[in-house]
Amino acid sequence: MFSSRIKNLHPYIPGEQPTDREYIKLNANENPFLPHPKVLEAICQATKNPALLSRYPDPDANELRSAIANFLNKTGGVLCTTQNENGKIFPQNDLGFTITPEMIFCGNGSDEVLSFVFYTFFDSSVPLVLPEFTYSFYPVYCGYYGISQNKIPLKNDWTLDTEKIVAEAKKTKSPIVFANPNAPTGKALSNLQIKAILEQLDKNQVLVVDEAYADFADESCICLLKDFENLIVVRTFSKSLSFAGMRLGFVVANPKLIDSLFTAKNSFNHFPVDSITQKAGIASTEQIDYYAQNAKLIVQERERLFDFLTQNSWSPIKSKTNFVFTKKDGRGGREIYEAVKKEGILIRHFNTSGIEDFVRISIGTKNQQDQLLRILKQL
Repeated sequence: MFSSRIKNLHPYIPGEQPTDREYIKLNANENPFLPHPKVLEAICQATKNPALLSRYPDPDANELRSAIANFLNKTGGVLCTTQNENGKIFPQNDLGFTITPEMIFCGNGSDEVLSFVFYTFFDSSVPLVLPEFTYSFYPVYCGYYGISQNKIPLKNDWTLDTEKIVAEAKKTKSPIVFANPNAPTGKALSNLQIKAILEQLDKNQVLVVDEAYADFADESCICLLKDFENLIVVRTFSKSLSFAGMRLGFVVANPKLIDSLFTAKNSFNHFPVDSITQKAGIASTEQIDYYAQNAKLIVQERERLFDFLTQNSWSPIKSKTNFVFTKKDGRGGREIYEAVKKEGILIRHFNTSGIEDFVRISIGTKNQQDQLLRILKQL
């Protein structure tokens, strides 16, 4: 009755979404701040238009792609460093070129976008090179598409071993994928380090950099697209744009690669991004100052949590994301998770060998963080 493929699948396990009681949710890296009122207004206006609901959406999301391109050009790909002087918004780090709509591909969340990327650019004939500890959906997609994996251990300081990654990729002419900043560690490679990787790869070897958390970091490698046609950058609206419930992700890459992604999409689902999500996504990109301020507040709370943990005998990893990965000697990760949950706050524990003593704590509002710190101090 069942295909042989389904027997070999090992589904992704998301952060806990409880229904039994109200928790402070610091376990899924969601944004603690609400969407801008203009986004809610756009959703309400869309739902009042029967024709918008009864007809198919723009399959290529052209207006949304233009809005995203404009958004990236104004922010430089990093919200928390975006400046506002006298009403003029500008990036701290200029991209050095102009992102065009032809460089954007949209999907139903970055997970679906990643699925199209895996299908389009990775093959079963060569192993995919990826870090041992990174976003846990990558191995799931490898199983889904029958792609073998070459997992490279992290260094002792939890950074990616770029020398080993490049050496293994060159040995088998393999593509590479990793998150930057990485998950669940929160560590980030610099653009110089990513450029060094690209310079050593063959022009036909794809490097996929998942920048789900780049808006909370110092820089985005989108600027490297100017010189490297084999770079693919994956982004999401879920984290920095308070959009986790709507589902919207996108790719930034050379137009030739984007065309191939459209071929994959149109062979599977012509209309992945619905009309309401497109309207809401456009409205989000127009509220840069609001979301940049929220990103800065999250970074401030992240640093406050890191300092607290350091001063109270925890062992946090320095993060460039909207979460902190930490452990405490003498307390297991599961034990910490259960103790915090009992007090009404959800954090994330991974039952994975090598990181089982750690917990991942998403950054909340100042009030939520205050409550968390009181509980952690008791531990």
